[in-house]
Order: sequence, then structure tokens, then C-alpha cells
Amino acid sequence: MDLHALGRQAITLHQQGRLAEAEALYRKILELDASVFPALYLLGMLRLQQGDSGEAVQLIGRALAINPDDPAALLHYGLALLGQNRFAEAAASFDSLLAAHPGEPAALMGRGAALRALGRHAAALADHESVLAVDARNADAWAGRAVLLRHMRRIDEALESFNQAIALVPGFTDALQNRGDLHWSERRDHDAAVADLEKALALEPERGLLRGSLLHLKMFAGDWTKFDRDVALVHEGVRAGQLVIHPFAYQALVESPADSQACSRLYGQGRYPAQTSQPIAASAREKIRIGYVSGDFREQAVGLLMAGLYEQHDKDRFEIVAFNTGDASHDDIRQRAVAAFDRFIDIAQLSDSAAADRIRREGIDILVTLNGYFGAEGLSIFAHRPAPVQVSYMGFPATLGLPYIDYILADRIVIPEGERRFYDEQVVWLPESYWVNDSRREIAGAVPSRADCGLPADGFVFCNFNSSYKLTPETFASWMRVLSQVPSSVLWLLAGNNPHLADNLRREAKDAGVAGERLVFAPLASSAQHLARLQLAGLSLDNLPYNAHTTAADVLWAGVPIVTCRGTTWPGRVAASLLKAIGLPELICETIADTEALAVHLAQEPDRLRAVKDKLAENRLTTPLFNTARFARHMEAAYAEMIARHRRGEAPAHFAVPAL
Repeated sequence: MDLHALGRQAITLHQQGRLAEAEALYRKILELDASVFPALYLLGMLRLQQGDSGEAVQLIGRALAINPDDPAALLHYGLALLGQNRFAEAAASFDSLLAAHPGEPAALMGRGAALRALGRHAAALADHESVLAVDARNADAWAGRAVLLRHMRRIDEALESFNQAIALVPGFTDALQNRGDLHWSERRDHDAAVADLEKALALEPERGLLRGSLLHLKMFAGDWTKFDRDVALVHEGVRAGQLVIHPFAYQALVESPADSQACSRLYGQGRYPAQTSQPIAASAREKIRIGYVSGDFREQAVGLLMAGLYEQHDKDRFEIVAFNTGDASHDDIRQRAVAAFDRFIDIAQLSDSAAADRIRREGIDILVTLNGYFGAEGLSIFAHRPAPVQVSYMGFPATLGLPYIDYILADRIVIPEGERRFYDEQVVWLPESYWVNDSRREIAGAVPSRADCGLPADGFVFCNFNSSYKLTPETFASWMRVLSQVPSSVLWLLAGNNPHLADNLRREAKDAGVAGERLVFAPLASSAQHLARLQLAGLSLDNLPYNAHTTAADVLWAGVPIVTCRGTTWPGRVAASLLKAIGLPELICETIADTEALAVHLAQEPDRLRAVKDKLAENRLTTPLFNTARFARHMEAAYAEMIARHRRGEAPAHFAVPAL
């Protein structure tokens, strides 16, 4: 059989885009002779085109063993390695190509991408700028430069670089999507962000995360234009295996734990695939060494809630080490954390593999992610398996869908026994509640007046201080029905940082027959000041499908009851978990109608509300919810069982921690 003729035919089919036919011929050639360099290389390139970077690495690697200096093979080998997150090897492949062909733009761009992933931002920036020095019209280089500048916190320059890329290629969807994210995340420019994302979506409706990002951004503004249609499209995409929304944004919409799991798997296994690593045995030392990985050792929700736990850990039995993946901070919460940990190690500037090596050198027994799919995710560090036991806690209320996260800490309310199949981790049920609180949280001494907070002198004050992205039209309509039944009442909300939120919600209120001025918007405040002003509220209302979480803990700590409806997923059951742990299960409802009726009755019956508030005051420091020391013992019992199982050579398994 003429292999050359088959090769020419395969190449022709490949050039015509008839990939399946070309692939069949390449494979036939290799069956006849496994050492044909063009067939190995071109089949590898074809598999890379088809999205299989793993097989592409194998095939092109075999080709390079035959001809190690082929420039095209070196380029595509590097690109395939990038697709496998093997960034150091990818950089080396591009180095080999550049040694023989200095200034090769594609190699510089590829190496820049690898160096960026390795945390070597300055070197990556130099590669992109080398390309631009000889080709100022290279839109990809401008866009890559912009991403790097944003990482380096040079935001103005990043924006200008995105502008250059889009001026050169107006339909550059990747640059539009990234510029839109920058407009909102860094500048809080809602209108510019929406314009970019809408244009990108019109150009490429199936682009990953784009549809969900636009919907999430509109929810921040209380903009529910075509909301039902957009939500339906997101659900359809998730169920079809499409990466249409970030898992954290999805929690505000999802009502099925199966859908939540599907979204997490799509996102996590694509972005954070497991890396090859040597298994690690837990140490035989007496003390168990716990590593907490977080970008939020600061005055932020998780940082505030966890501060007391760090301090309450039993230092005779446990060593605790912080691995900070976030920005530098000097607030009181950071200072408390630094003082509480045995060691506080900053890994924010390290590459993922270097961070994993740093953690491994610390001899960590149990490594805990406090972010999950929130904020500074850092999960690519966990992908390198730097600790023998790896745990998800607090930051993300759903499965991460990652094979190298062994356990997730929960309770029987947020994850009922019958739903554990929707969690790729083994479930550890903590008693009472999985929610941690800091019993030292400060409440400012001076309670502001109603006038200070823009509240009317008279009338009942309902409140909800959840971030606006949790608000859906259905929840808002429920709130308006409550206000309609309680004359002269107002609803006190968080103003947030979206300039359109107040106007949009007041218009929605008017459409529901409620005067817009009955919505009062509070500016952001420090934690202590916020807790003090909360005492002006009579009752907190809750959201579905995403409950109040930290905000539920806030109102209860401030002495304000919250009425909640138990949802169908973990995010919709957190307030119920907190209320049960503080001994107020009577405030948990099973239907929206019952929730509304209870809220109205409490607002209209002062004696009944006073009895609830008195019970809350009595339970606040006598029930488990705010007993940080008790909670720490339960957490430590969970950790001890995890590491005991590992030391016995047993696989992770579901278990429940008994109450003290």
C-alpha cells in the first residue's frame, strides 16, 4: 500500500475540514507504520483541533521523538501541553522552538500563556510585547497583554490594551468578554460591562460562561428583562453539558442538586483537571496538621466567620497553617488570623505547582479549601494533591465535582441523606449546623437612629441585606405581597454597588402596587457598624432559591429574627440550618405562602414578635449556633476521623460526627 498516497489524501481531507475522514486515514497509516512522522504529527494536530489535547500530547510527543527539531511539531506540542495544564513542559517546548527560530510570534504567544499560568507575569508580558514590537496589529497579543496587566493590577493599562485588541478586531469575543468582566469587577461600570457581554453573546451565543455572566450581571442591577427565558436557557445548557454559567453564579438560580452537580463538574473538571502527583502518606506525628487555603483572611464574610475557629483550635492536638492566595491586607481580621495560626504563609504569587510544593513541604495532613468556586479559587493547587486528605468547606455551598477533593463538611439539613449522591466528595455531617460563627464578633456600641439610616420615624421595618444577585422576580413579588399587607412598613435593603439597582427595584415595586419610597437602601458599612444598625429592623425576610447565609448569621447575632422558606438545594436551606441550631425552628416554613403569612403575623402582632425576640436573645449565647468553642470540637472530631481513616489505609467515606 502506498503510504505517501494515503498521506496526501489524508492531508487533502484535513485541509478541507473533513476531519473524521482524515483521522481515519492517519490512523490507517500508523497501523501500517507507527513511525511515520507526518502522520503522527498531523493526527496529533487534528486531535488538538478536536479538543483532545491529551491524545495530541501523546501523538506529537512520539513525532518529536523521531524529529525533535521540527518547528511546527514543537509549536503544537506546546499548545497541546497548555491544554493539559502542563505549563512548565509547554514553556520548555516553546523555548526549544524559539532557540532555533527567535521571535517566532506563535511561540512567543504560547510561551507567554504558559508563563502566565506559572505566575511569571513579567516574563509573560515581555513575550507579548515582543510580538507587538514587530506586529502592532496582532489583536491576540494585545488581548493577552491585557489579561496579564490585569493580573498585575495595572487596570488602566489593561483596559487600554483590551481597547486596542477590539479596535483591531471588533468581533473579538474573548476580548469583549474579558473587557466586560474588567468593566464590572474593577470599575463597577455596569453599562459598559453589559454592552460588551451583550455584543459578545450576539456574536458567539455558545461561548463558555458568557450567557451566565451576563445574566448574573443583570441580576446585580435588579434587571429582570427576559429573566425567565434567560434562566431557562442556562438550565438547558447545563443539562446539555454546556459550560454556560459559573457554578457560584448558578447557585442563585438552581433548584436541583443534580443540576448543581452537573454545572460544577463541567466547570471544575475542565478548568482544574487532576495533575500527576505522587501519593502522600499522612505523618505519624501526634499533632494533626491542618492547612487552610483561602483568599479571604480579611474582613470578608468567610474571614469574619472563621476568625474565632482559628483561635479556638486545640493547639495541643492540632497545628494550623494558613496559605493565603489573596491580596495583602492589614485589617483586624487579618491580624487575628496571623496571630491564631502556627504559620501564615503567602502563596499568592506562586504558580500552582510551586504553591503545591510549598504546601507539601509543610507536611500538611488535611488541606481545606475555604473558597471553592468563590473568589480566589485556588483549586488548581489542590489538583496537584499536596496533602493526603483534601476538604471543601464554607466558601461554596455545593459539590465541587472534583475527584481529588475527598470530603465536604455539611449538616443533615443542607445535605439530607438522600441527596449525598449529588456530591462527588464524601459527606461529613456535623451535628447541629455546619455553619461556623465567631462569638467575638464586635457590634458597634452606638446604634444609629432611624433618621441616620434613612428609615421613617414610624412603621415596621423589614430587612434583607443579601447581595442583589440573589434576588429573583419571584422572591421580590413575595416581599411586595408582605409589604402590601403591613401598611406603613418599609423594606430595608443593601444598596450594593450597582447604580441601577434602586431605580429598577422601585419600578418593580410600583408595578406591584407598592410605593417605591417604601424601599430604603443602605450603603455599605463595616461589619461592626452594620451589626449595630441591624438592630433597627423588626424582622428579616429571606430569598429563594439562594437563602441568606452570612446575612442570616448577621441578623441573628444582632438580635433580629429571620423568617425563611426551606429550599430544594443546599443554598436554599442554610437559614433553616442556622435557625434550628439557635432553637428557632418555628421560623422555618415549607412554602412561600406560609412564609408570607408568618412574616405578616409577626409584623402585625407585637407581642408575638417580642416573644420571638426574647427567645432569640435568650438562645443567642446558650445554643450551639454561636458557640465557637463547641463548634471547634466538632470540626476537630471530623478532622481526626478523616486522618484516622487515611492512616488505616481506608478510602474516604461518608460519616456523621456525634454531638458533644
